[in-house]
Amino acid sequence: MHPTLPAPAARLPGLALAGTAGAAALAVHALVPPLGATLVAVVLGFAAAASGRLPAAVRPGLAAAARGVLRVGVALLGLQLVLGEVLALGWPVLAVVLGVVVLGISATLLVARLLGVPPEQGLLVACGFSICGAAAVAALDGVRRSRAEDVARVVALVVVCGSAAMLAVPLVGAALGLSAEGTGAWAGASVHEVGQVVVAGGLAGGAALQVAVAVKLGRVLLLAPVLAVVALRTRREPHPDHADHHPGRAEHHPVHRPPLVPAFVLAFVGLVLLRALVPLPEVVLGAAGQVQAAALATAMFALGCSLDPAALRRTGRPLVVLALAASGCVALLGLPAAFLVG
Repeated sequence: MHPTLPAPAARLPGLALAGTAGAAALAVHALVPPLGATLVAVVLGFAAAASGRLPAAVRPGLAAAARGVLRVGVALLGLQLVLGEVLALGWPVLAVVLGVVVLGISATLLVARLLGVPPEQGLLVACGFSICGAAAVAALDGVRRSRAEDVARVVALVVVCGSAAMLAVPLVGAALGLSAEGTGAWAGASVHEVGQVVVAGGLAGGAALQVAVAVKLGRVLLLAPVLAVVALRTRREPHPDHADHHPGRAEHHPVHRPPLVPAFVLAFVGLVLLRALVPLPEVVLGAAGQVQAAALATAMFALGCSLDPAALRRTGRPLVVLALAASGCVALLGLPAAFLVG
């Protein structure tokens, strides 16, 4: 065992706490569907951190949940993808989906540079807002090993901005006279979290939900190649040191060279192909979906716990402006999907 890693027993208190909080978040979501489990879990984590009463004994388990459990959740996202439904959208819509991810990431990184936002934070915002929200942020952290407070800040922003988009897209779609299917396509192309897309599609009514989820899953499918590219770039960095973005701090990360394609990304791709090639029973898919939702809720609580309230107050205006700009950019890039479908 690596000397810096805590013994498995040391992780149990934190894992138990995160698992209990994740279950509570899922229960709240079941009672009040518009409140996504991710949102509830992150808020619970923030509240726990703000209380100042988290004992040191839970820290190792929370760290394990924020990384290891999160990777399980991201990998199981692959079983939600139905390639046939995504491909049935047609190449014009798929081109919009590709544009949202590629151009959204590129534009966000450019704006981050103009605003003076540290590159690591800019990359977290770019991937989170352009692909699949908090899951993408945390998955990127699994490749980059970003600072915990940076990850928690961006998760907070992506949840807040995504919740606002979840409500705004159906309202604006109705004001623009878009069809239900068109509004659903726009929601899938622009709203950040999968759960938020489900709510937005439901609010649009009609056949919007099915279209919204199919478009959104097209964006999720691009998580794997984006992470592979990021991992490749990270391996080429001679001395990745994220502490450079925070002068005055003595904390430094060791040189991190991730595998070219992380194991959880391979698992994600493998499960996508498995569902495409093998007729899996509904009971298996349902169970996997429950495990995936529980894993993400557990991980999001742990990420929320990692944010010091003082760090949240130190979130600078440039990062907030970048989050708003990223939301607006993704919304504009995704709008053509509404007219292609509707």
